[in-house]
Amino acid sequence: MTTATGSIPLLSRAIDQAGDVLAAVRQEQFSQPTPCADWDVGTLVGHLTATPGNFLAAARGVDVDWSNAPVPDAPGWAEEFRERGDDLLHHWHEVGEDGANLPIPMQVAELAVHAWDLARAAGYPRPLDEGVAQCGLDFMEGSLTDELRGEAFGERVEISASASYVDRLAAFAGRQP
Repeated sequence: MTTATGSIPLLSRAIDQAGDVLAAVRQEQFSQPTPCADWDVGTLVGHLTATPGNFLAAARGVDVDWSNAPVPDAPGWAEEFRERGDDLLHHWHEVGEDGANLPIPMQVAELAVHAWDLARAAGYPRPLDEGVAQCGLDFMEGSLTDELRGEAFGERVEISASASYVDRLAAFAGRQP
């Protein structure tokens, strides 16, 4: 299980991974469906692009409206995501993991699940990071009860315990690996 110690490097890897997936998306794919219920690729790109900035605001005590992420109307979303991701990482390096009022593994989980969603929807050809997925899965298994799943996560999909961490994370989040 991943602990808070050492989670900043995993967050950095999760940001790199999501940035790579975002960079591979083409605007003409925006109307395609994703594994996220009711979200097309464009909506997911908007949400994922805003995520590091939203995490940073929340870490600083600001109330965040997670539903208010506009669909990008021009290319540049991957660069914007990476800039926001750098700002988030700088914050955690400044305050340290002990100052994390917003669990860093939760942030890794959010980025890992949505990178998987977007990779699946957009046909991203490269494998995703198993260590990032393991951190996300460990966090979600320890904190996401059936009562807390809401609309964001479907029912857990049964999968072999020997499946990859990437597939197990997707299945735990209610996706079909």
